[in-house]
Amino acid sequence: MTGEAAAPADEALGYEQARDELIDVVRRLEAGGTSLEESLALWERGEELAKVCRRWLEGARARLDAALAEEAAQDADAADGDEE
Repeated sequence: MTGEAAAPADEALGYEQARDELIDVVRRLEAGGTSLEESLALWERGEELAKVCRRWLEGARARLDAALAEEAAQDADAADGDEE
């Protein structure tokens, strides 16, 4: 599995889907019993899924920060209006 081949499919994954698949990958790795080749493939998949989750979380954080900044600006404008 190459990162380039997996990237378009990963972009379509939602956070919950990527997280659930990542949990499954981790469980399979922790359980052992896989060949070195399969373990490496699982690890690579886990890395890709972790990146998908990280992008979703970073996007959510940016949206929250923007909403909080907008709210703070509105509060500041309202406070300035009260002083007049």
